[in-house]
Amino acid sequence: MSGITPRRVEQQVWNFQNALTAYSFDEPFSRFLTQFFKNNKQMGSSDRRMTSRLCYNYFRLGNALTNLGQLERLTIAEFLCEQHSEIVKLYQPNWVVNQSRTVEEKCTLLTSIYGSELLANVFPNINELSSGIDKDTFIRSHFVQPDLFIRIQRGMETFVENHLSQAGIAYKQERDQTYRLANGTKLQNVSVIEGVVQVQDFSSQESLNPAQISAGQSWWDACAASGGKSLLLLDKQPRVKLLVSDLRLSVLRNLDERFQKAGVQVNYRKKVIDLTANFAHVLQDESFDGVILDAPCTGSGTWGRTPEMIQQFSQESIAEFARLQKKIASNVVSYVKPGGQLIYITCSVFAKENEEVSKYIQEHYGLIYEDGGLIPGYHRGSDSMYSIRLRKPLK
Repeated sequence: MSGITPRRVEQQVWNFQNALTAYSFDEPFSRFLTQFFKNNKQMGSSDRRMTSRLCYNYFRLGNALTNLGQLERLTIAEFLCEQHSEIVKLYQPNWVVNQSRTVEEKCTLLTSIYGSELLANVFPNINELSSGIDKDTFIRSHFVQPDLFIRIQRGMETFVENHLSQAGIAYKQERDQTYRLANGTKLQNVSVIEGVVQVQDFSSQESLNPAQISAGQSWWDACAASGGKSLLLLDKQPRVKLLVSDLRLSVLRNLDERFQKAGVQVNYRKKVIDLTANFAHVLQDESFDGVILDAPCTGSGTWGRTPEMIQQFSQESIAEFARLQKKIASNVVSYVKPGGQLIYITCSVFAKENEEVSKYIQEHYGLIYEDGGLIPGYHRGSDSMYSIRLRKPLK
């Protein structure tokens, strides 16, 4: 970015302001940007990249320092999120000497200027987090875009590594089958690995760790969506009897396509089921050794990837999702066999959606907590989730 003139920086700020003004927070910002750039064809590739960067960095401030002007908040965000910034050079030149410091050090500097409100107000309802979360570390993690993680089909690691290397894509193996890539990596440019690679966050890959899976068991992925948890289940144990369900037939069709690309050989079943209604006529007297309930939630553990969600969030939504989760769990639990297990999963960091729902299921339906809990990702550049195994007692 050397050689960029003040006028050029001001143009970038103007583009940022235009995009922010046009955004109504009613869709993912990435989707909005696609249309915004189509409507503003005069913007070159560098303009588009910088507009995206400035907007996302601005969202990362969350609700902090809202008493300040937009440009000052943008400058703070650039200082926190970037190692080099022409915005900072132009509007806060005294900060440049500290630009390459750690996020923690930069937060300390800004706190000395703006007070404790900087960290206190970035993330909403910070005092309602699940137990065990280091609040300061969790908040600071939102100033860094999480990495991209992939899960490689067992036995195909060397094949994928070779093709990533040929494409000039850097990677780091975190453990068997789990690889870390830079955020924004264009895997679609390596089409030969499609199907043997699943884009799946590190924490999501750990979400079935509490499950006890054996060949021949019957499993129901109750909120299957595009099938990420089902594929993970089949990777752990391909010889299970699998039912997948979702409210939307179109989503299940996408799941079929994803399974086909992944070379799934299991004769799985699929059903359209509204988990909030009485669906006894659909499942009748079926029961399962294991039920995966990846419940609808605030998604607060993933807001590092979608920071615009922080400003879309309403405090009432935590309680609304908690009610929905309890209702769905109440409808699902009767289909767990005596001695079977319910794997309750959210990508939330709020206790009302996690520990409190777990407590509700135990107290109202007699299931017993056995394993699992918070899956913290904020210390390793990934999402944070919650996953537990609840066991239905034998009659």
